[in-house]
Amino acid sequence: MSLVKYNNNSISAVTSAASIPSGALTHIKTLTASSSANLSFVNGSSDVVLDSTYPIYVFKFINIHPATDNVQFQFNMSVDTGSNYNVAKTSIYFYAYQGEDASEGAALTYYTTGDLAQGTGSQPLSYSLGNGNDESLSGELTIYNPSSTTFVKHFIANNNVYHKSNFSQERFVAGYGNNTSAVDAIKFEMSSGNIDAGTIKLYGIKDS
Repeated sequence: MSLVKYNNNSISAVTSAASIPSGALTHIKTLTASSSANLSFVNGSSDVVLDSTYPIYVFKFINIHPATDNVQFQFNMSVDTGSNYNVAKTSIYFYAYQGEDASEGAALTYYTTGDLAQGTGSQPLSYSLGNGNDESLSGELTIYNPSSTTFVKHFIANNNVYHKSNFSQERFVAGYGNNTSAVDAIKFEMSSGNIDAGTIKLYGIKDS
C-alpha cells in the first residue's frame, strides 16, 4: 500500500507534477538585519532574482526595528545594479491610526510630507518608527514589472507600525518610478541610523 499520494495517485504512478499556478508566491531571498546600514536586493547577487523572470515582486517586512528612535523606514530603486539609488519617483501617502483605548481617536490623513514629485531621494514607507523594545513595523511592498524598458515602475505598499505602548498606525503608499530602464536593485534603510533587527523576504509572482 502506498503511504504517500499525489493527486490521489501513489508516488510510483506520478509521472509529472503540476507547475506552480499563476498568482502563487515563489520565495526568492530572505535578508535579516543585525545592526545593518541597509538591506539591499541586487539582481544576480547572492541568489537574488529581480528581472523578467517574474512580472510582480513582493517584499514582505517582518518586525523591522530601528536602532534610532523616531525615524522613517524607506526604499529606493537602482537601474545600475546598485551603484546608484536615485530613480525619480512620484507618489501619494496616506495613513490611519488608532489607540487601543480610543484615546488617540482614529483618522485617515493624506500626508504630503510622504509624497514625492519626481524626487530621486528615498521613498518613505513609514514615519515615527520608534526603537522601544516592542516597537516595530511589518507589512509589504509590491513592485510591478521592474524589468520593463517600456513602462514606468508602479509600486504599492502598506505597513503597520506599533508606535508607543498603545498606538497602531497603518501607512499606505502608491506611486511609480519614472524610468524606462530596467530596475535591477532595491535598497531598504532608515532615514537615520541602522536597521537594528527584522527580516525582509522577497517573492516573485507569475501572472500566466
